[in-house]
Amino acid sequence: MSYKHTQHAPWIWFLLPLALVTMTAMLAWSGGKSPDAVTLRIVGGVIVLIACCFERLTVRDAGASLSVRFGLLPLLGTKIDYSAITGVETARSDLLDGWGIHYVPGRGRIYNLWGFDCVRIRMGGKTVRIGTDDVNGLVRFLRGKIASAG
Repeated sequence: MSYKHTQHAPWIWFLLPLALVTMTAMLAWSGGKSPDAVTLRIVGGVIVLIACCFERLTVRDAGASLSVRFGLLPLLGTKIDYSAITGVETARSDLLDGWGIHYVPGRGRIYNLWGFDCVRIRMGGKTVRIGTDDVNGLVRFLRGKIASAG
């Protein structure tokens, strides 16, 4: 039994043009020599980096663990050992949870790219939620892993 699913977010189609406009407008406005132009080119570069980091979320079976990775280059993410999982269920996040990677007191850690559908994974007293557009497939896969390990 194996699993791999990649969800893409539309953020990149908003952020990349924003970065391009930011960088080129400053070059045209000041000839690229003023401190403001340099600062806005740096800001534009950071926007490009953020867009690339959160363009996709890939969830895959990594042998003894579930790998959750953001971006074109898998720099941000986590691994969850199957042996630590005590429960799995479908869930929904909300605006308070937001998108990205963070911890919400009382709700646990969340890895979410786009949308509100997610899978809640319980590991004893800890909770991790993984946002996905394949909730049923991920729940089915994880329940199968838990059943075969137990």
